[in-house]
Order: sequence, then structure tokens, then C-alpha cells
Amino acid sequence: MTNDLLYVAASGFESACRVSCLPAGHRAARLHGHSFMSEVRARLPNNWAPFAGAQVGHLHEALSRQTAELDYQYINDVITLPTDENIARWLRQHLDVPGIETIGVQSTAFSGVDLDHRDHAHLWRKFVFQAAHQLPNVSPGHKCGRMHGHGFEVILHADQDMGSRNFSIDYDVIDALWAPLHAQLHLACLNDISGLENPTSENLSAWIWARLKPQLPELSWVTVYETGSCGAHFDGAHYRIWKELTLDSAVQLKRAPNGDPRRHIHGHTFTLRLHLHAPLNQVQGWTVDFGDVKTIFDPIFKSLDHHPLHDIMGDQDADTATIARYIRKLAQPAIPELDRIDLNETRGCGVILHWGELGPALPV
Repeated sequence: MTNDLLYVAASGFESACRVSCLPAGHRAARLHGHSFMSEVRARLPNNWAPFAGAQVGHLHEALSRQTAELDYQYINDVITLPTDENIARWLRQHLDVPGIETIGVQSTAFSGVDLDHRDHAHLWRKFVFQAAHQLPNVSPGHKCGRMHGHGFEVILHADQDMGSRNFSIDYDVIDALWAPLHAQLHLACLNDISGLENPTSENLSAWIWARLKPQLPELSWVTVYETGSCGAHFDGAHYRIWKELTLDSAVQLKRAPNGDPRRHIHGHTFTLRLHLHAPLNQVQGWTVDFGDVKTIFDPIFKSLDHHPLHDIMGDQDADTATIARYIRKLAQPAIPELDRIDLNETRGCGVILHWGELGPALPV
């Protein structure tokens, strides 16, 4: 098992572009604009930041300086063919950061690409549908045993070696493959659909996989958001789930130099994602009940939320990486399926601590 720490940062920029390599008549070949979001994941040396604990902020500053060169610009003046993949390449080439693992570019809230140093592309496309369901095999009184509804979100992930190509898979191809499934799922009761008699997030992700993988060989994961704070992934063999929470906590970076505001007590609304890997329970149709994860973690949550973490953690500094390690120490004995913790102090800026499979990238 790996035991890895990635620092992550995100930065947005507003730009106009034209992707002329696309077929004539393609809407992206015309002049248009996006609110782009970029993300970097990096394994940073211990001495890279101005002081220990400053890595997240320093990484965000470095990325923001680079995206500022694209902000409110016609990107074609800088990048001849500004596909998401080529923008990621440009950022990777110009970003003065050691240990870069991936550069991500989201041209919309529903699509993006993560490109690693080997030019391997992880492309994703998000879809939304509205549906009802109930879980027939839960214990009496479980709220999911009642008929209820969700605004489901599905992310289709596709991996591909890019080589020198300008883009991997046209989002329109994925849209066309998804359309027949959307017609079945949208405004439906999932229990009435063949194969979804027990429509958990895990079973739904596998149902979608079985129908799309033959048509999209590059498909690498299917992600299903049941709510905005929990969901499941399936890669054809393995299931992963996550549960998201927010912590409103105070911190103090005691190793910050005099004059740095982070030396004083301050705080964040931290976004915490707990990722779990477990086999499917064939009766329940899930790996671990989302509600059970929340219940088991609740005492730990209450010990961190609305508290001064710099006091709770004693001699340790309350930087984001140290807090993530502290949460692992508390949570892993209680939740043995836990193998990854994401902790962001602001949107897209924080750490990924994982000691198992990293799993697919999710939108910032």
C-alpha cells in the first residue's frame, strides 16, 4: 500500500478562445469564452515553501501567477490550439513547481481533463438527471427504505494516452453515448428499470458501466453522486465511495515568521472528504452505508468542528497536511475501509492523503 501526500491548488481564469482543429460547424470552433478552472497536484519537497506549513498557500500563489497570464485574454494569442489538454500542457511547461503529478483544466463545471507528466489524459464529463428510488433490502425504519428522490449526478471518466495529439475524446462523443441512458433514467423511478431493482449508488454505477464500456473502451470509472456530499465510483471491478463534510475550525501556524498573518489565530471552512474502498455487500447492494460512515465519524467530527485545532493538536502545527494526518490517526481505527482523506482549506486548495488506491479525479 502507498502512503502518499499530494498538495493541491486551484485557480480560475476568464478567457476567450477558438479551437480551430475541430470539424467545421463545431460550436467550439467558433469564438467563445469560458470560466476556466485549473488545478495542480504535486509532491512537494519539504523545503520548497517559505516555511513548513505554507505549502498549500505557496502552491496556490504559484498557480495563480501563471493563470494570470491567461486571464481576460484571447488564449489563441498564447496557445495556438487551446484545447483543455493543450492548456494543461502549457501550464505544466510554465509552472515553476517541483513534483507535479497532474495538471487539471475544467473549461466548464461539467467537463475537464487531468494531464500527467507522461501525457496520459484523464477526461471527465458530468451529467445530471432527476429520479426517485427506494432501497428494498435496508433494515426496517431506514430512511432509504422509503420512496424518495434525488438530483443524481453522473461523471463518466475516460483515460487515454495522448502522445502529441491536441485533444483526447470529443465531449460530444460522450454526450451522444449518454443520451439513451438519460432518456431511461431521467424523471423515472429507478426501481422500475430492469437491473436496478435495488438502485444503490454502487449498483447504479455498475449498471451504467455495463451499458457504456462496450461503446467507450476508454471508460475508466463511473461516478454517481447520490447527493452533493456522497457518492460511489466503479471501474468495472472495484467500488469506492466517499462522504463529504465541512469543518468550521480555527487554526494557527506557529512556525510562520513574524509578520505573516498565518502566525495569528485564523480559520477556515474546511472541506473534508473521506474515501473508502470495500467489497460490495451482495444483499444490501452497497459497500458501506453512507449513514454508517457519518455516524461512526460523528464523535471525531464533533471534536474538530468549531474548535481551535492548534490547541487540540498540542505541539503539532495546524497546517492542512498535519490536520489530515491527525484525522487519519483518529478515523482509521474506527473506519478500516478508509484509505484516502481530502482536506481543502479553500476551494480546490489543500491536500490529498492516501494510503490505498488514489481513485478518479473529481471536479474542483
